[in-house]
Amino acid sequence: MVYSPASPAHPAARPTVLTVNLGRAMKTDHTDCPAGTGIDKRPVDGPVRVAPPGPKGQGASGLAGDTVCDTRHHGGDDQAVYAYAREDLDTWERELGRELSNGVFGENLTTSGINVSGARIGERWRVGSGLLLEVTSPRIPCRTFAGWLGERGWVKRFTQAAVPGAYLRVLEPGEVRSGDPVEIVHRPDHEVTVAFLFRAETLERELLPRVLAAGDALHPEARKAALKYRAAGEGH
Repeated sequence: MVYSPASPAHPAARPTVLTVNLGRAMKTDHTDCPAGTGIDKRPVDGPVRVAPPGPKGQGASGLAGDTVCDTRHHGGDDQAVYAYAREDLDTWERELGRELSNGVFGENLTTSGINVSGARIGERWRVGSGLLLEVTSPRIPCRTFAGWLGERGWVKRFTQAAVPGAYLRVLEPGEVRSGDPVEIVHRPDHEVTVAFLFRAETLERELLPRVLAAGDALHPEARKAALKYRAAGEGH
């Protein structure tokens, strides 16, 4: 079956945070991080404070009370918040034939009415009255994610679907709670969506030079990879 990602929300749908999800550390055989993983995120009552956590490798989650264990690969200012669309979880439910609760993909914000993977890098969301977030990059699946879900061939399946959800950085700290409205206050004029960048970083590496159109909003690691790929091509 070919996975069909959620299309942009119906015009009548009001972009909303359905739930805010936080996780605690748990031990697992699916990571080499001694602290375990914080992927098991559950909806909580708000409000939850959101602020820049610090550079990658030092800072963890942007949400107070949330856990990011493996700061080598997760967390930090450019991956402070992870969002996934409920519409895409619903599609995965039908595809997998099982219930998927809010937070099960390890997302901090489960949204409604937003085509999260169709968001452009550098797109800015006003959440509630104060919090301002900026889209930076897609989630890349790992063996911890695969082990947590327990689905055979999950990394390949998730990669082929190219509906990864979005990491965001915090431009203006604030609070978030379930039911908060989400307003897209800035949408850049380029082609680099979260899904486009994901494809460039995984199965379609030839797209990498084009992601540089996202400018300064691009995740530093994605920029480095794109510049390296372009330089290699120019050297031939």
